[in-house]
Amino acid sequence: MGRTLIRNATIFTATGEDAFTGDLLVDGNAIAAVTPSGKASQAGADTTIDGAGLFCMPGMVEGHAHLSFEGVTATEDLITPSPETQAFTTARGAKALLEAGFTSAYGASEAKLKLGVAVRDEVNAGRLPGPRIRAGGLEISVTGAMGDESSLHNPRIGPSTLIDGPEEMRKAVRLHCREGIDNIKLDVSGDPFYPGTLGHTTPMSFEEVKMAADTAHAYGRKINAHTRSIDGSKYCVRAGVDGLFHCEYSDEELLDMMEEAKDRIFIVPTIGLFHDMATGPASDYGITPEVAGFMGIPALMEESVKTHTELRKRGVRLLIGGDYGFAWSPQGTQGKDIAHFMNYYGYSAAEALICATRNGGLAMSDAGDLGTLEQGKLADLILVNGDVLADVSLLDGPDNIAMVMKDGVIQTISPALQAQLGSPALEAAE
Repeated sequence: MGRTLIRNATIFTATGEDAFTGDLLVDGNAIAAVTPSGKASQAGADTTIDGAGLFCMPGMVEGHAHLSFEGVTATEDLITPSPETQAFTTARGAKALLEAGFTSAYGASEAKLKLGVAVRDEVNAGRLPGPRIRAGGLEISVTGAMGDESSLHNPRIGPSTLIDGPEEMRKAVRLHCREGIDNIKLDVSGDPFYPGTLGHTTPMSFEEVKMAADTAHAYGRKINAHTRSIDGSKYCVRAGVDGLFHCEYSDEELLDMMEEAKDRIFIVPTIGLFHDMATGPASDYGITPEVAGFMGIPALMEESVKTHTELRKRGVRLLIGGDYGFAWSPQGTQGKDIAHFMNYYGYSAAEALICATRNGGLAMSDAGDLGTLEQGKLADLILVNGDVLADVSLLDGPDNIAMVMKDGVIQTISPALQAQLGSPALEAAE
């Protein structure tokens, strides 16, 4: 991998300090130095990149990844394709994230149990392009709740593992762990897409949630939950769930609980999906703003604004991303959530970028070696054309991503930077 020096870039470390013009030296797979311009030693650098006009920041983290979701408009799009077809879908999702500046993906769930595991292993082996992946499996739900696609006259296998009771939950989590899943996901609450169990309902019991959390943690895995309801989110915090997805509804007791647990839990609001449904981008696929109104989406967004604005004020760690891969919100556009965090929840640009980088890195790795640009941290970083703090929309997709580095290796690079380096220098960095 050698030594790579990035000179004269605008450096955003995601540590809380102001951005500055500086140099960053990568040695092997780690950051060796981050200094004001001209202070880093250039001796022995195999590759030198002129970062003038470029914004250097940590690679972003998708905080609720569904890598196997591609062009989804209905549950059928997850159920009917073959596992072989969906393996390619998942690989394309991983590649799209990497090219858009996401060097890590914190898995939620996939359309089949081992899609995330298979692609994770291929990426780790260097045979497929993609971010670091904590692989999700199938969602674990209960009879009659979100994910249960059956009826008495029409039994169907949906994109979920269905359980009833703590012992069935124990077995389901053990099976996920045996099959190599990193992140176990529960469907604790309901959802607007399931009229029989709407978002404020809580079909899963506390005992089931607690069994899942205890079993996953016994295997050293993380446990996450789809939870919109107040009771469901309280169950999750009490049971020791690591990542809480959505969490629109809240009361003062829940907010206090989350604040008390703020050094342990991560919250992923997943506002992008509902924004696109309520404001028009999903209209071409049958979900007009009027339909979204019938589904209660605007009211749910109002609850999200209240809850997550308050969580921001209380210092609870939020992550960007979630539920991308629908037809109106393709993989690789997760960076749009940075502006959503600013517009809906009151984050500054720098604070929203920290949600996309440092907070996600802490969720990905208990070692604390991801998410910031600091000496000794793993060299996961991106170069962006332009000043991201002045215009966060530069991260809405891959167009402005000039370079992606993961684990000290250049993964993607723009033609302009490639021309600056020349092929021999790039080969030396790799």
